Amino acid sequence: MKPQHLTAKPGEVAERVIAVGDPARARMVAENYLEDAKLVSDNRDLLVFTGKYKGVPVSVAVHGIGAPSAAIVFEELAMLGAKAIVRLGTAGSLRKDVDVTHAVVATGAAYYHGGTLGAYAPGCCLPNSPDPWVTVELYKNARELLPTHSGPVVSTDAFYAEDEHFIEFWSKRGVIAVEMECATLFSLGWMRGFKTGALLIIADSLVEPSKKDLLHHEQLAPVMDKATKAVLETLINVEV
Repeated sequence: MKPQHLTAKPGEVAERVIAVGDPARARMVAENYLEDAKLVSDNRDLLVFTGKYKGVPVSVAVHGIGAPSAAIVFEELAMLGAKAIVRLGTAGSLRKDVDVTHAVVATGAAYYHGGTLGAYAPGCCLPNSPDPWVTVELYKNARELLPTHSGPVVSTDAFYAEDEHFIEFWSKRGVIAVEMECATLFSLGWMRGFKTGALLIIADSLVEPSKKDLLHHEQLAPVMDKATKAVLETLINVEV
């Protein structure tokens, strides 16, 4: 099967990929960190840049917002040769000690039955954990640069459905943050045979009213700079 949305040609996507939701973040990574970065796909603003970091080929790809868009991009990156995909994104905190601008290395991702993953395996609970060795390396690199937590997140398909019941339900089950794409990434990684990981920067807090407003790209730039370095150092040390 060939990609239907990404327009990169075979050989234009590196085996090691950073996946992001925000096109501005993809441009930042490509412009500031990748040598000889080239835009290899821009259809539907699902940008893919490929260059080198410390001499190692790396791509950065935009997966959009939510599981349906992300699943398409992860599937097509794998078709184009990706062997390791690490999500660099944002999340909302579900614990007071997991503060805004802190990092979270996701050790697993809860997901409601149905939705995108339900289309792959109706009525089943797919394995929603990242590659363990990628995760260990990611945590080691992140904690050298940022206040870093590790723990499970919940991947939701509805950004504005996070009411008090949602917060209480998932907090009581040990989940430390909420985001929208990790479960899809981790499950597809096991299904399609590529390694996965996720480093998330806390952009807002669902448990601290004074920090409920979402921080955006420009506000997060300094911390994203450090997070990008952690992800890149992880990727170039991953065996693929």
